[in-house]
Amino acid sequence: MTDESMEKLATEAWLYGYPLVTAAVTKSNMTAVPARDDSRRKAPVNQFCYMRTTPDASFTEVVSPNADTLYSSAWLDLSDQPLVLALPEFGDRFWMVPILDAWSNVCAVVGQRDNGPSAGPFLIAGPSWSGGAPAGLTLLKSPTAVNWIIARYATSGPSDFPAVNRLQDDTRLIPLSEWTGDPDDHSPPADVPVPADAVTTTAPVDQVHALSGREYFTLLNQMMVDNPPDPADAPFLGSAAKLGIAPGASLDDLSPDELATLDAGAQRGPEVLRDLLARTESANSGGWTVHRGLGDYGTDYAKRAVITRFGYGANLDADALYPHATTDADGRLLDGAHTYMLHFDAGNTPPVDGFWSLTMMNEHQLFADNPLDRYAIGDRSGMRTNPDGSLDIHVQHDNPGPDRESNWLPAPAGSFNVFLRLYWPQQPALTGDWTPPPLQRTS
Repeated sequence: MTDESMEKLATEAWLYGYPLVTAAVTKSNMTAVPARDDSRRKAPVNQFCYMRTTPDASFTEVVSPNADTLYSSAWLDLSDQPLVLALPEFGDRFWMVPILDAWSNVCAVVGQRDNGPSAGPFLIAGPSWSGGAPAGLTLLKSPTAVNWIIARYATSGPSDFPAVNRLQDDTRLIPLSEWTGDPDDHSPPADVPVPADAVTTTAPVDQVHALSGREYFTLLNQMMVDNPPDPADAPFLGSAAKLGIAPGASLDDLSPDELATLDAGAQRGPEVLRDLLARTESANSGGWTVHRGLGDYGTDYAKRAVITRFGYGANLDADALYPHATTDADGRLLDGAHTYMLHFDAGNTPPVDGFWSLTMMNEHQLFADNPLDRYAIGDRSGMRTNPDGSLDIHVQHDNPGPDRESNWLPAPAGSFNVFLRLYWPQQPALTGDWTPPPLQRTS
């Protein structure tokens, strides 16, 4: 192979491994709990951490956060034994508990859509578990040892937080060896603090992109041991083996030129991600791109990497759709120097069985600071409709005035983008028979 083709292969391998390396780094960040930290925004492995309130502009742990739900999040290590997942009764509240494997595929999901107000308990088992589920437990099998649970419970705002916090407290993970059959017999184990130098505020994406080729692919090879690639990946891995990329492989015997090739792939990777997203966004409809087929990527490694970078933790389409806009109706990039309106005709708001919201993101795919601390607006926000039943959402940097403030989604002064999140979308949204109206630039 030529030097050019080898660098291309190294870049493709970087994209291929991106979700697995991102999982390793994010898990490390979110389970590094400093001493005397009672916030529970982080927790040791196999324990839940909690977002007791919706995120604000200071939240940087995960790109493209949402302000619609409270999270109970846990990083799992199933290499020793399975875990029991016990859940409370949810009543008529929208809830879902997806489990992502280490490659960012949703390997299991329970929630209101399929289970109604209650479900479980469940046994979450990894690839090393060959037994069945004991009586009273429903088996959820993951193909990887590392997994990420991102439980989401709808909330209507601060006055509703205490009720959701109680649901969070009653969402529990229990090692199978300690399971008695009654969740109330168990309380979370005491946190085990980590050394201060293991705690970082650097966003996981920045850490991943800063890795040299040797660092990146060494971590990838290590992670593939307990988190095996899908059998369908065998053809690609056969090629990647030329660069020393394989489960458990060492890079120590590579030549300086071969290591330089890996470095080139790691340097090129982030740029390729941006280009891939830009090409996807340019092929949109009315300013909106609807990324379909999320949470189940097969061998579409490029798509999987793009979603890991710009929407890590994405759900299956049946649970949530995320139309994304970076441009207005005329194809111009969204910018806080201008004002915009999103207009829904009467009866044409997003068709959902759950709920919907419009969420603001800054150029870093994080929440944009604003005087109202409002990062999303939607069908539970108390917006005013027009006399004919239509709905206008004002998307702009400056406050549009007291008569319109209830329908204002604040934007940053510079570049921004928005997600229209549809939870439990109805069939017209899933098939594309319903599409969002474009954002109209008004000044």
